[in-house]
Amino acid sequence: MAVIADFAAYPQWAKGVTVAEVRSSYDAGDPTQAGRAREVFFALDVSPIKDEYTLSYVWDGDRQVTWTLVEGKMLKALEGAYVLRETGGSTEVTYRLALDVSIPLIGMLKRKGEKILIDTALKGLKKRVESGA
Repeated sequence: MAVIADFAAYPQWAKGVTVAEVRSSYDAGDPTQAGRAREVFFALDVSPIKDEYTLSYVWDGDRQVTWTLVEGKMLKALEGAYVLRETGGSTEVTYRLALDVSIPLIGMLKRKGEKILIDTALKGLKKRVESGA
């Protein structure tokens, strides 16, 4: 979860993310979310999706994080989650994603965009965690 919560490092490992900037964070009042990002601005350039958008995050300690779209230019809906589960010395990561764009895209292009986002979310995350960064 530490890698997922380190938004400043996303441009180093998340394909297409050129900017990831925390706009607001949770205060110490809720120990499951204290100090973690509440809203994050992203600039993304992964053909066919090029957008700037802001996501709102809700954290459940180191078990789960969910997000929803606050605003975007091309994206009109984006919801997702990382769910982490300890499995005897390793961590199983489940990733959920649902998105919709404001301009019509043929199915093939939309699936390509979704595949790139999912590959980045899982393969990029795995590589980053295993690198020890």
